[in-house]
Amino acid sequence: MNSTTIRELDTTTSHEAVDIVVIGGGQSGLSVGYHLKRRNQSFVIVDGNERVGDAWRNRWDSLRLFTPARFDSLDGMPFPADGNALPTKDEMADYLEAYAERFALPVRPGRRVERLTRDADGMFLLDLGDQQMRARQVIVAMSSYQSPRLPQFAADLDPAICQLHSVEYRTPSQLRPGRVLLVGAGNTGAELANELAATHEVLLSGRDVGAIPFNPAGLLGRIGVTRLVLRGLFHRVLTLDTPLGRRMRNKVIMHSGPLIRTKRKHLAARGVHFVGRTERAVGGRPVLEDGNALDVENVIWCTGFRSTFSWIDLPIHGEHEPKHERGVLEQEPGLYFVGLEFLSAFSSEMIHGVGRDADRIAGLAAKAVAAGVTETRG
Repeated sequence: MNSTTIRELDTTTSHEAVDIVVIGGGQSGLSVGYHLKRRNQSFVIVDGNERVGDAWRNRWDSLRLFTPARFDSLDGMPFPADGNALPTKDEMADYLEAYAERFALPVRPGRRVERLTRDADGMFLLDLGDQQMRARQVIVAMSSYQSPRLPQFAADLDPAICQLHSVEYRTPSQLRPGRVLLVGAGNTGAELANELAATHEVLLSGRDVGAIPFNPAGLLGRIGVTRLVLRGLFHRVLTLDTPLGRRMRNKVIMHSGPLIRTKRKHLAARGVHFVGRTERAVGGRPVLEDGNALDVENVIWCTGFRSTFSWIDLPIHGEHEPKHERGVLEQEPGLYFVGLEFLSAFSSEMIHGVGRDADRIAGLAAKAVAAGVTETRG
């Protein structure tokens, strides 16, 4: 196809047609939008949430970011707080909303993509339920954490047990009186254990994932996290350009990282009990790897998420994530990803690190549009 503008194509179809569609209006999508706008590129951002920032607003009430505010900014707009402050999840949500407004990014909230495929002309076809769109280029700007992961035996627990996935948890008042089993001893499980220890007897189930050797809220932590870990190790050392980064990538995708803020000794001082892995259910009760059955009134599954992109009806799916090379899919020209875990570096899905990938992918998409590139598969 030559460089005929997308608006000329609009006269031959009932679908709305645009040059570039960005799917996802969180920090990844907004960062992509910023870099597309800098290139004077025509695009829209569609997002399933009703308001920019809702992906943060809809998390548990007491959540604070691990990273200081000076590292919680997207390109072009500093985070409006003391540089050493640890923002709340609502402050992060409001920052993203203000970011979209400041740069007049064309976000369309409440527009969830139900299917992405190609039409006979090789254009991307997006089904948004009551609306269809066609696009030359599509950038999927979503994290690896899309669908809550639950073990199959969760359905075998006694219905009297209150069960929540961590994505559903907001406050201790949601739970019943009595014991709480947190399944998953990563950062989410540790954070919730620390909070719930004030109101419930807490059992934390899972392997010991270790912890970073400093408190990010302290002086050493601020120096260690911001200088050594975030900007150094995560952003410059653990990348696909280094042998260490390439070795680390599969480990990062398959396993959770170290505890950042709450250590086992802190949880023990709060009265949290550590138990082994929860492996099955017998007689309606959760059973540990050592065979012990637990009597609990509540279970919170801190078992992570699946990277589910099943709504993409194209041959891009790998075992754990889409088959891509630094966010580019050679088998589907014009389709890109931003925000996935370790897309090009350990920092790729982090707020302070997403801009590098967003700038690169926005440049590729804009260049392809300028060249009039719309190709079919194969």
